[in-house]
Amino acid sequence: MITDDAIILGLLAATLGAIFGTSRSEHPALKRFYRYVPVLLLCYFIPALYNTFGLVDGTGSQLYFVASRYLLPATLVLLTLATDIPGVLRLGPKALALFFAGTFSVIAGGPLAVLIVGAVSPATVSGDVWRGLSTVAGSWIGGSANQAAMREVFEVPADMFGAMVAVDILVGGVWLAVMLWIAGNAERLDAASGADTSAIVALRERVERFQRANTRVPTLADLMVITGIGFGFTGLSHALGVPLAGWIMATAPWLDRYSLTSPFFWIVVLATTFGLAASFTRMRRLEGAGASKVGQALLYILIASIGLQMDLQAVFSSPGLFAIGGVWIAFHAAVMLTVARAIRAPMFYLAIGSEANIGGAASAPVVASVFHPALAPVGVLLAVLGYVLGTYGAWVCGQLMRMAVGQ
Repeated sequence: MITDDAIILGLLAATLGAIFGTSRSEHPALKRFYRYVPVLLLCYFIPALYNTFGLVDGTGSQLYFVASRYLLPATLVLLTLATDIPGVLRLGPKALALFFAGTFSVIAGGPLAVLIVGAVSPATVSGDVWRGLSTVAGSWIGGSANQAAMREVFEVPADMFGAMVAVDILVGGVWLAVMLWIAGNAERLDAASGADTSAIVALRERVERFQRANTRVPTLADLMVITGIGFGFTGLSHALGVPLAGWIMATAPWLDRYSLTSPFFWIVVLATTFGLAASFTRMRRLEGAGASKVGQALLYILIASIGLQMDLQAVFSSPGLFAIGGVWIAFHAAVMLTVARAIRAPMFYLAIGSEANIGGAASAPVVASVFHPALAPVGVLLAVLGYVLGTYGAWVCGQLMRMAVGQ
């Protein structure tokens, strides 16, 4: 068993490099493999296999603590820095309506699923299961960064978190397949519903113009500024969040049940808020130099360190959790289809509005690119908006699930 964190970090970095390197291979066998197995899944589960089979001591490693306290806030800053609020508003009310319908369905669907499954099997939702489910809400509203944030805010144990990651990825993967099918049959579905798709053509043209105007090869100065912004705001979040949590604990200790006395809660909230505020300044232009890509690189190191703490054997001891995930995603589907039909929205808006929530930046651009390659950044744009809302929405969902189980 490997216990040296320097060696473990090297192993994780090499693993991530191998995954991303082979995912771009033109070898027919590898292309078929990655057609069905998402990169994100491997980044979670290969480190989990290291821990499950005793190659490394995941529970004794300090890598996750370091990544969650330093890399996660920087990730949130750099991902929300890319948010173009005016650009999102120009997508039109239908696109935003479906995106927010997706966010609402996740927040409301969590406690609803807990109540339904709890009525049939009370043991499935007993104890602190609601804490673990809050991490699924974080992933399904924002993404892995928000999921990790909820894990820390609600103090989810490593074995429970491993089961929740399985629910997140497997249930979310089935839904992604549904979204890809809708994307592939969008013209027929839009014709049947009578949806007006002219806005999508104009949207595609705007996206192409934005790409030509902003994308550039990053310089060393660009990368250093991006790094400075990410970790600078991380430091500021720590400087303000820790004393703020202490002050709340001293003046209103009853707020502890809402996680408002947790320093980490305020660190991630402040980091998200700082990134959003920066998106209204000239700093947002750094997205053209790859600010969100730097954030994603930090995120995948965090994801690997999370996987390192998982014991996959815990998944098989909690089949009832998948029932909760199934009810939850079914409610999401019902809300999305109802809203889309009511406002006669094109399937493009339904697909990216849903996947920007459930799949985040990892899969929303994939679904968008099925409609047209130039539309992939639109998926990213809405997914980044999900990053902004993920911390707040998942916390609300967690509190609603806590009340649903009577705690």
